[in-house]
Amino acid sequence: MTVVCARSADPVRPDAVGADGSAAPSADTVDSPAGPPTDAAREPVIVLARRTAFGRRNGVFAHTRAEDLLAPVLNAVVSGGGVSPAAIDDVIIGNAAGGGGNVARLAALTAGLPDSVPGLTIDRQCGSGLEAIVLACRLVAAGAGDLYLAGGVESCSTAPLRAHRLTSSAGQPDFFDRVRFAPDSVGDPDMGVAAENVADRYGISRQRQDAFALRSHRLAATAAAVPAPEIVPLQTEAGPVFVDEGPRPGLTKALLARFAPVFRPGGTVTAGNSCADADGAVVVLVTSRRRARELGLTGWLSFVDAAVTGTDPNFLGIAGAEAARLVLLRQGLTGADLARIEFNEAFAAQVLASLDLLGVAEEHANREGGALALGHPFGASGALLVLRLLQQCRAAATPGDAALAAVSIAGGLGVAALFRWEQSLSSEAACVDRLSR
Repeated sequence: MTVVCARSADPVRPDAVGADGSAAPSADTVDSPAGPPTDAAREPVIVLARRTAFGRRNGVFAHTRAEDLLAPVLNAVVSGGGVSPAAIDDVIIGNAAGGGGNVARLAALTAGLPDSVPGLTIDRQCGSGLEAIVLACRLVAAGAGDLYLAGGVESCSTAPLRAHRLTSSAGQPDFFDRVRFAPDSVGDPDMGVAAENVADRYGISRQRQDAFALRSHRLAATAAAVPAPEIVPLQTEAGPVFVDEGPRPGLTKALLARFAPVFRPGGTVTAGNSCADADGAVVVLVTSRRRARELGLTGWLSFVDAAVTGTDPNFLGIAGAEAARLVLLRQGLTGADLARIEFNEAFAAQVLASLDLLGVAEEHANREGGALALGHPFGASGALLVLRLLQQCRAAATPGDAALAAVSIAGGLGVAALFRWEQSLSSEAACVDRLSR
């Protein structure tokens, strides 16, 4: 999964030039309270993001169900954004390992949101959280609404057991852990085997994978040493949880070298350079540019474009890069234009192969670590990338910087979304004060 912060000029919009060739009114003045919203005023923006800490499977959130992970984060975003709960148009949440039903609606009601606020749960596996945010952006752009809570949640610890009704033993369920993503005639490898395939095809060595994994843990541990205002503390039986459980500050190169390949004899993919399953929730507030100004917010990620692609399921790890390349091509950008990347670290091999395909150096990626250290709550991971992107751009971005999020997904799918950082000319103080609460 990829998130990129880049320095580039704003793409030229159709509303940027007047009929006589002169400059059109700026985005700050184009919408008039006396008339209907223009396309620029309705442009989707992401203004706020919150999350839980991420816990290892059967770790600090071992007994916390998905709706109970998600509900406090929904409330934190509503409160932090200064919006009326009744004004929320929809709650759109990605979830991949749940038991069906509609966890978005369940969590919204658990959070105490009004009955009138609906909920939608979507499943594009590891891309679900990003897909939820893209859908919310498109709904805002279409004029269907202008306040959406979007993101993802996963509780690998409490996910239900799965079983087929048709079994070889009469009356006995046939339990299974892994669902199918492609037919045998095409190839439906385990995620780790697919990572081995990517490592072989793109020449990603064991040493390079281990080094990237070590870097992820060190960066994540460093980031965790500073209080993270985006984390919503959750109360558990053992007390409040507000620090990510996964990062291992004591990990070393020598320790990583001791891990044996787990997916293929003589392979390069190990438990040390692969992510662990995790529990967690992430929610962002998606609104229109006009509504963001009404709320007094002054900095946001503006949604530009998104794409979904498919590739050979046997090499699924590079599908996110393919989706990213498609979006970049449509916007006239290349990897050389990208200054920062957040990449979902399901496996070091696929991250490194994708960075190579995009032409982006490793040192520009995942500056706070990633899933190799934090773990991978499937439905929430794509939303985490957007949260990271928003936080990093707010701290050190230039107006007009481009930002890209992408995910490689089981079955050979990739989804990518392009954003642009915008900073209003008005004072930033009010925004920072509100978002720090």
